[in-house]
Amino acid sequence: MISREEIAHIAELASLKLTEEEKEEFSEQLSDVLNYINKILEVDTEGVEPTYYPLPSSNILREDEVTNQDRRQEMLEQAPDKEDDQFKVPGIEQKE
Repeated sequence: MISREEIAHIAELASLKLTEEEKEEFSEQLSDVLNYINKILEVDTEGVEPTYYPLPSSNILREDEVTNQDRRQEMLEQAPDKEDDQFKVPGIEQKE
């Protein structure tokens, strides 16, 4: 079982603040996940071909088509805020 101390360490690495109740809950949940993974690892997969997708599939993507349309003005007309023929977006706050 994953201990509460290990959960607290993981939370600290992820910059998360957890209550004692959350540490206990996550300890149980993560232990359940790891136990399930161990069960999966016990399955004999000898002779099983690896698959990336369980169902047959074919290329469902469309072909790329090159267009030389200049739609800049059309897109700028839809912009909520623009300045000098450019999109205007909010600035990013700098952390000090």
